[in-house]
Amino acid sequence: MSDPWVALEPGADPAERVRLLRRAHETFTTAGTVPRPVRSVVAESWRRSARAGVGPDGAASVELTDGDLGAYRAEHPLSRVMPLFRELMGTFAADGEHLLAVCDAHGRLLWVEGHAATRRRADRMNFVPGARWSESAVGTNAPGTAVAVDRPVQVFAAEHFIRQVQPWTCAAAPVHDPRTGRVLGAVDITGGDGLAHPHSLGFVRAVARAAEAQLALLAPPRAAGEGPLLSALGRDEAELAVSERRIRLSRRHSEILVLLSRHPEGLSGDELLCALYADESVTPVTLRAELARLRRLLGPGLLASRPYRLTAAVEADATVVERRLETGALTAATEAYTGPLLPGSQAPAIVRLRERLARGLRSALIAHGDPDLLADWAHAPWGEDDPEVWRALAAVRPTAPVRARLAALEAELAAPTGRARARSRDATYLQRPRP
Repeated sequence: MSDPWVALEPGADPAERVRLLRRAHETFTTAGTVPRPVRSVVAESWRRSARAGVGPDGAASVELTDGDLGAYRAEHPLSRVMPLFRELMGTFAADGEHLLAVCDAHGRLLWVEGHAATRRRADRMNFVPGARWSESAVGTNAPGTAVAVDRPVQVFAAEHFIRQVQPWTCAAAPVHDPRTGRVLGAVDITGGDGLAHPHSLGFVRAVARAAEAQLALLAPPRAAGEGPLLSALGRDEAELAVSERRIRLSRRHSEILVLLSRHPEGLSGDELLCALYADESVTPVTLRAELARLRRLLGPGLLASRPYRLTAAVEADATVVERRLETGALTAATEAYTGPLLPGSQAPAIVRLRERLARGLRSALIAHGDPDLLADWAHAPWGEDDPEVWRALAAVRPTAPVRARLAALEAELAAPTGRARARSRDATYLQRPRP
C-alpha cells in the first residue's frame, strides 16, 4: 500500500478486505499476534488497546451530560471553529449519510452532527456527545487514535478494536493550538464503507489545517506585557517586536540577540567572541562597539552587561519550533518553521543552532512519514534538492511528479560530479538559496 495511513486504496475489494481484517482481529484477540495484512498503525493501536485493558466486546461510556456537557463545550477552544467545521463538512456529512464529530484531547466527543438516520444508528453504540472514545476506553477508532498518535488516520471496518464499531469507517485529524502546538482534539468524519478512500483522509486533514489557521486568526494579539518577540527564521536580518515598536536588526545584531535570548543567564565577552567570530583576530573592542550600537538601538534597560544579558525574557520563533518539536507537535512545529535560522549567518554558534534545528525537524518529518508535511518541506527552498526527503515522500506518495523529481536527484548524485556536489549540498542545504 503506497500510503500506510489510508485504509483502503481505490480498486481494492472492500468485502475481501473486511474478511481478512475480521480473521486478523480474531487472531489477535485470541492469540495476541497480528497477521500480516493489518497496517502497522492499526497493529500498534490494537496493542495499545489491549495493554489498556480494552475488550473486543466493550462499549463507550458517557462521561458528560446535559449542563456539564454544555458548559464544557462552551469553554472549549474548538467551540470557536465549530461554525467552520459545519461550513466545510456539514453538507458532505448530511448528503453522504455520514457524521461530523469533534472530540477533545482526551477523546471525549463534544459534537456529533449529520445525517439523522446515521445518528440514530450511532447512538446505539454511544457515539454521542459526552462519550469517551479514547483508545484507552474503546480501543482503535479514528478520533481516539488520531489524538493518541497526533496525526491524521483512517480506520476501516474490522480495524476497529471493538466489534460493535466494525460496521463503520471513519477518518480523523488532530487540531492543534496554533500558539503552543498542543493537541486540542480531533475532527472526524464517520460513516460507511464509502469513506474508505484516500480522499476522506485528505479531507479531514485539510479541515483540521483550516481550523488551526482560523484559531490563529482568532487568537488575541500579544499583550504589551508578554515581552519581546524575536523573529529570526527564514530571514538574514531579524526583527524584534517590543511593545508597539518593531526593530529591524543588522545581521550582527541579529546574531547577538539570538544568542542572548537562548542564554538568559548571560554571556561573557569572551564567550560572545567565540560564538560570533570564526576569525580569532577579531578583538574585544570590535564586539564592545557592536554591543554599544545595539544598546542604543534597543533603548535603555533591555541590554545589560557583566555578563551581557537581556533584562526581559525574549520569545524567539526558533525556540517555539524547538518546544513544539520536543512535545511531539510536529504539524505545529512545521507550520512555525518559516525557514532556516538566519540563513546567511556564518557565526559558528548560529551555524550550529541552525543545523541542529533544521536537522531535528527534518529527521522527525522523515520518521513520521506524513505525506503533506513531507511535501511542504520538499517543495520549500531548503528541501527541494534533498534526496532523502524526496525518498521519504515517494514512499508515502508515489505520484509521477514525485518519482520524477527523485529520479532526477538520484541521477545527479550518480554522476561523477554529483557526489562532490552532494557533499557540498549536505553542508549547505539548511541555508536558503541566495537570490
